Amino acid sequence: MKVLIADDHALFRDGLSLQLEKLNPDMFVFQAANFSQALKILSDEKKLDLIIVDLDMPDMSWEEGLSAIRQHANGARYVIISASENPRDIRKSIEGGASGYIPKRTEPKILSGALQLILDGGTYLPPSVLEPNPSLSGSQKNSATVAVSKGKNLTARQLQVLGLVAQGMSNKQIAYEIGVSEATVKLHINALLRSVGATNRTQALIMAQKMGLI
Repeated sequence: MKVLIADDHALFRDGLSLQLEKLNPDMFVFQAANFSQALKILSDEKKLDLIIVDLDMPDMSWEEGLSAIRQHANGARYVIISASENPRDIRKSIEGGASGYIPKRTEPKILSGALQLILDGGTYLPPSVLEPNPSLSGSQKNSATVAVSKGKNLTARQLQVLGLVAQGMSNKQIAYEIGVSEATVKLHINALLRSVGATNRTQALIMAQKMGLI
């Protein structure tokens, strides 16, 4: 597996690299100190599996940097790791295509578990983003009401799969848990995404939280 870590703090990159190599000794980790270096590596290496990127780097705004990362990812998933825990930043990152979001102050054991979950194909979100928000604006409440209506179309099996996705399980783990093939799990997840109006698993979790399904 090939992973790219993009962060402007060398000590943090080195520490994260060591954690990843402990989880998978066969892993090859590339490092970049800014978005420009990350894009250069993405241009040279066409078969990266995962990109772990900080939002706050000096050479580009994070919106511009993430847009460029997304355009050059060549199919690699990317995950945000950031000092920011602003729910707006988290949701904008997820809506932009990120497969997960890890706050930098996450405790070491939880960080290790989050990284393992992501390497296994799962999704990690900080608990705060899945907690109910009593201060939703009127338009946000209306959006949530529409989402609930969509969620009524979910079958019992899709709700079961949703619950396992919320636990961070990969497709393989879900298939084992419910006794079906991975191909069947993918069909359920695709149907689930369509039902809640999401484009990926992480967005589906956020939408499902708004619906009160998880």
